[in-house]
Amino acid sequence: MIVICEECGKKYRIDPSKIKGKAASFKCRSCTHLIVVSKPEPPVERPEIESRPTLESITTTIDDIPTVARADTGQTPAKPRLRTKGLGLRSKMLLLFMVVPLILMIGASLFYLWQLENMSNLLTRESSRIVNQMAEDKIADQSASVAMQLKLYLLSHPDLIREDFNRDMGFKTLAVQKVGQTGYTALYELPGSDGIWRTWAHVNDKIIGIDMSKLKKPLGRSFPGFWAVYIGVKEGKKSQGYYTWKDKDGKFRDKFMVCTPVAGTRFVIAATTYLYEFTGPVKRMQTRAKELTDRARLISWAALGLTLLLIGLIVSIYGHRLTGKIKSLTDVADRISVGELGMEVKTTSRDEIGELAEAIARMQDSIRLSIERLRRRR
Repeated sequence: MIVICEECGKKYRIDPSKIKGKAASFKCRSCTHLIVVSKPEPPVERPEIESRPTLESITTTIDDIPTVARADTGQTPAKPRLRTKGLGLRSKMLLLFMVVPLILMIGASLFYLWQLENMSNLLTRESSRIVNQMAEDKIADQSASVAMQLKLYLLSHPDLIREDFNRDMGFKTLAVQKVGQTGYTALYELPGSDGIWRTWAHVNDKIIGIDMSKLKKPLGRSFPGFWAVYIGVKEGKKSQGYYTWKDKDGKFRDKFMVCTPVAGTRFVIAATTYLYEFTGPVKRMQTRAKELTDRARLISWAALGLTLLLIGLIVSIYGHRLTGKIKSLTDVADRISVGELGMEVKTTSRDEIGELAEAIARMQDSIRLSIERLRRRR
C-alpha cells in the first residue's frame, strides 16, 4: 500500500499486515504532518486517533525500498520512466539536416561536374575535328592548286626536261611552295619500267633523282606511313594520309600529306606539313578548358565542404540548445511526478517548447490545487 503525505507529497509504502486494529497513524518524516492509515477492509466506524497505534516502526519511504521489497507488498510497482531507444533527437536532426542534404548536394555536384566535363570534352573534340578537317582541306586545296599551276607551266614550256625541274627557278618556284609554317610541296614522278619512284623538285637537293625507296633506312619508323601515302597514287587518284616524322629534337610528330597527280603527265605534287601548326590553338584551348574544369571541380568540392561544415555547426548548436530545453522540462516533469510541487518551470522560448513548459506549469498548479482541496475535505 502506498500513502502520500497531504502536506509535502512524500510517498511511503505500508505493509497492511502490520497494522494493528482498524487504523494506525505516523508522522511524516519530512514535514511532521500526522498521517492516518486505515486498514483495507469493509468500512467501519473509525476509532479515535488517541487509540490508534503508531506505524513509525513499520513505515518506509518509497525511495528507500529496493525493488524486491516492493514486489513483496502485493501492490503493482510504479512503472519506470521509459527511455528512448534508437536515435535521439539530436541524431535525427543531424541525419535529416546534414546527412540527407549532403547526399543530395554530392549527387548534384557530381552530376554538374560530369555534365561540365562532358561539355568540355565535346567542345574540344568537335573543335579539334573541325580544325583538322579544315587543315586537311587547306593542304589538299594547295596541292591541287600547285598541280594546276605546274600543268599550265609544262604546257607553256614543252622543251623542259625533268632533270632540269629543280634548276629551273620558274618551275621550282611553282613546284616548291610553303605549306603552313614549316611544310612544303614537292614534285615526284610515277615509276617507269624500272619501278623506281624519283623526286624531281624538292627543298632538299640531295634527294633529287634518287630511288626514294632507299630512304627507308634514314627515315626509320617514319618510312612506312610516308611510303604508303607516297605511292598511293598508282592508279592516278589523289592520295592522302598521316604519318609520323622524326624532328631534329628526336621527337616524332604527326604530319599530313596530300598527293595530287598533275593531269596529263606522269608527275605528282605532294603537299605535306605538321598538322599541329593548324591545331595548335585548339590544343591550347583544350588545355585551358581542362584547367577551368579542374578549377570548377575544386571550387565545387570546397563549397560543398564549407556548406557541410556550416550546416553541421548550425545543427549542432541548435540541436544542443533544443535538446537541453527538452531535457530540462523532462527533469521538471519527473520531479513533479514524485511530489516536488515547488519546482519552478523556467522557459524563455516562444515556440512549441515554451507552450510545453506552460502546459507543465499548468499541470503543476492543477496538482497542487487538487491536493489542497483534498486536504480541506479531510
